[in-house]
Amino acid sequence: MTTSRPLVLKNAFIAGETDFGRSLCSVLLHGERIADIATSEISPPEEAGVIDLQKRYLLPGLIDCHVHPFLADANIARLNDVPTTLMTARAANILRRMLMRGFTTVRDAAGGDWGVKQAVEDGEILGPRMFVAGRALSQTGGHGDFRRRTDNIESACACSDALAMTSYIADGVDEVRKAVREQFRKGADQIKIMVSGGVSSPHDPLERDQYSPQEIETAVEEAERRGSYVMAHAYGASAIKTALNAGVRSIEHGNLIDEEGAAIAARKGAFVVPTLITYDVLAKKAADAGWSKTMLDKLDRVRSFGAQSIGVCHRAGAELGFGTDLLGDDFDRQSEEFVLRARVQTSSQVIDSATRVNAKILQREGELGVLKVGAIADIIALEGDPIEDITVLGDGGDRIPLVIKNGAIMKNGLPKEPSANAN
Repeated sequence: MTTSRPLVLKNAFIAGETDFGRSLCSVLLHGERIADIATSEISPPEEAGVIDLQKRYLLPGLIDCHVHPFLADANIARLNDVPTTLMTARAANILRRMLMRGFTTVRDAAGGDWGVKQAVEDGEILGPRMFVAGRALSQTGGHGDFRRRTDNIESACACSDALAMTSYIADGVDEVRKAVREQFRKGADQIKIMVSGGVSSPHDPLERDQYSPQEIETAVEEAERRGSYVMAHAYGASAIKTALNAGVRSIEHGNLIDEEGAAIAARKGAFVVPTLITYDVLAKKAADAGWSKTMLDKLDRVRSFGAQSIGVCHRAGAELGFGTDLLGDDFDRQSEEFVLRARVQTSSQVIDSATRVNAKILQREGELGVLKVGAIADIIALEGDPIEDITVLGDGGDRIPLVIKNGAIMKNGLPKEPSANAN
């Protein structure tokens, strides 16, 4: 059910550290924005709808800053056999379920393009608001080069159309510059580059740097010229520091970050986006998905340092975003990232990462990730206080009965109010 008329949410607590404390509040939505928040009851406009939340808790819509809804296979190489039509159909279902779990915004970290983003905005696909990176830039032999060692074809991407949506091979300053401009031409919101080896790629060493400082600086220069930024896949401490010193704004994963790298991130106002849940999932499934021993060894290494990296960043004062990076058929475990992160952070810190901090990463601070007058009306209602029990954000969204995006109701599983004539 959706609505474009004004809407009042009444008798609700606003979760977290807010100006409203433990007082019951009313929230008025008008169009796509929050028009008013008050501890007293708001008199609704005559045409407004009213929802009595009966002491449920409200949060801003959740934001996941690292998703791959188009990579619906834990063994990425197998996507060579998947047509883009099937890939898109699968992605549509994945996006819909993300929205039902309370994620009203996501940052697609390669694979999604302007077309699927527009389909969501036009209502052709029910899903979160999308910020897309288009095709991630990779050097030859880097994390985004999906060619087999036996392939002799030298091309920008000698693979299927499906995998060609995910990465773009560019070497040298001139090729990188052109590739960045091409991604923006095709509607990218931000640029993703691969600056270290990866877990899911079979041939590149995990901790070896990829892309030279000059190539990274070129990508950053071109992104900044467009008012955007670069996000970088990076595991090794050296690659992280090289990327940050070259102006990269968002480090993805960052499992092997050291104190020096975290201090650089803090000093430069950059972000680190951990993705712990994907390693837990892959640890159970990657072998059956056909991962090699080399890939499994890399997985064990990054998994063992995931939680530790969060402590390193905290001590340095580097801001942490929230991401999941799930692949295959495990996207429904997205919300388990909250529980994993809460083992090493407070619930408030984890929720702040998935709301306010992620909005800063997306350059939408004050509009997304907050409940305040003038902000975009992305709101979820919860069956309990997530500060006291963060698992309320899990269970596949079962304890999130109400999801509102852009002021429109996307999900309403609240009990029907009894009729006034009921006995």
